[in-house]
Amino acid sequence: MGMGLAVYPICPLLFSVAKHSRQIFTRAVVKASSPPKSCFFRAVKSYPTTPLRHCNYSHGEAGVGVVPEWKKGLEEERYLECCMPYGMKKKHSLRVAVLLSGGVDSSVALRLLCAAGHSCTAFYLKIWFQEDFENLWSACPWDEDLSYAKSVCDEVGVDLQIVHLTDEYWKNVVSHIISEYKSGRTPNPDVLCNTRIKFGAFLDFINNMDFDYVASGHYARVKHTSVECETKCSVLHLSADEVKDQTYFLSHLSQEQLRKLLFPLGCMSKEEVRNLAAEMGLPNKDRRDSQGLCFLGKVKFSEFVARHIGEMEGILLEAETGDFLGKHRGFWFYTIGQRQGLRLPGGPWYVVAKDAENNVIFVSRNYFSLDKKRRSFHVSSLKWILCAPPEDPEKLQCKVRHGPKFYDCHIEIVKGNLYKENEHQILGETAQEIAIVRLSEDDQGLAAGQYVAFYKGNICLGSGIIIDSWGDHNFPVCSKALEIARMKDKSELREPVKIKNLSDNNSKMKPNNGKIISEVEDLNSTNFLSN
Repeated sequence: MGMGLAVYPICPLLFSVAKHSRQIFTRAVVKASSPPKSCFFRAVKSYPTTPLRHCNYSHGEAGVGVVPEWKKGLEEERYLECCMPYGMKKKHSLRVAVLLSGGVDSSVALRLLCAAGHSCTAFYLKIWFQEDFENLWSACPWDEDLSYAKSVCDEVGVDLQIVHLTDEYWKNVVSHIISEYKSGRTPNPDVLCNTRIKFGAFLDFINNMDFDYVASGHYARVKHTSVECETKCSVLHLSADEVKDQTYFLSHLSQEQLRKLLFPLGCMSKEEVRNLAAEMGLPNKDRRDSQGLCFLGKVKFSEFVARHIGEMEGILLEAETGDFLGKHRGFWFYTIGQRQGLRLPGGPWYVVAKDAENNVIFVSRNYFSLDKKRRSFHVSSLKWILCAPPEDPEKLQCKVRHGPKFYDCHIEIVKGNLYKENEHQILGETAQEIAIVRLSEDDQGLAAGQYVAFYKGNICLGSGIIIDSWGDHNFPVCSKALEIARMKDKSELREPVKIKNLSDNNSKMKPNNGKIISEVEDLNSTNFLSN
């Protein structure tokens, strides 16, 4: 027996509005931007797009309209609220392009959009770049994703199209990431992917297909003022799940981009989404959430960087003493606040500064010392979703990384000439203004190249890119260490010094507590640094 709807019971809220779902689009001709290798062709051949047809919901032997136990007591609006633009009548059918990855979140989002009566077409964004990693896998790494995406679409009669954005992803994301690492900064690939690919190149691709909105499985919420009023702004709100909330990754979108988006999962928690997936009988209901860089598949980012930037041996110096402690693979593998990958005894050791010109990493065991405050930094490439800076910049909140942690902060907009122009062209843009950000408390993991997202209550206002992580005071690196870093012939250093363990009574050299240590371990977990 095939993978039919009798085997996988569908959420009953889909049935009452099934008659409103329809497909009115002709098939788009999807062309690869550059000739992909065999892996791409295998994927297309194995998963041909389904012919366009109306959504087809059945309810097995129970019959249409029978409400199972899980649905009793739950309101239909509880699930469909974020599928309908603010102010729109409930059963008004929209033409929605749905980004489908093969994961649970986007699959549930697709089902909810169909339940809301929208005409949906699913799109799988396939990126295949630099096939020099092909021999690392026994099978194409995207086969499984496409298989699940195809199954999810087949169950509800939704067309699945594959969009190949190889050149766009390489040019706008990957090459930029490599350039940033070479410059000693730590970029955020997920923000770039959302801004430049998912809601950038893809929006350009479907521009002439007459879709009303584009939807994805992001945990965020967009409130559109009115579909008739083009002059009023759409607003990005926090999702109902403060842990999974992904507004940080969406904070650099423009108003033009945001106005076209729907996030059906913004009104519910991850646990609720998992429960819905189970009750809907989704074929991927037990799939784990993806981890790692957007579209890199099974390649570790450190492996990718090593392949495309290479390795260059450098030295590790203690910031306070200038002692030669050991060697490293290249400064681009490390970011400020990093602890893992240093392989030094007597720690914990932390990266506190980098000399990109001389390929030197400065480390310290005194990273958490109370005299080294980290609550002030500069930000460039500011982008305000509501098209203007906040009216009350002294009473804001911000996130300096993805996660539930907020800081109270205030910002001061200053002239861009505080920095040389090339120091704040991080996104290939000419920055018009720079902000000084002051946090309410210290943060130990600020890194140049990362984003800071600004909030007013539950509204995301926009974001910028951190230029420096210490404000007016860099971590103090002694003159001896700086002198050694500038040495042309570092072979004169001979053997590294023998590191002694910290004594138990030397508490000022130790982190404040185990909680902070474990927190810093995860500060830059999305940066895909070397292990």
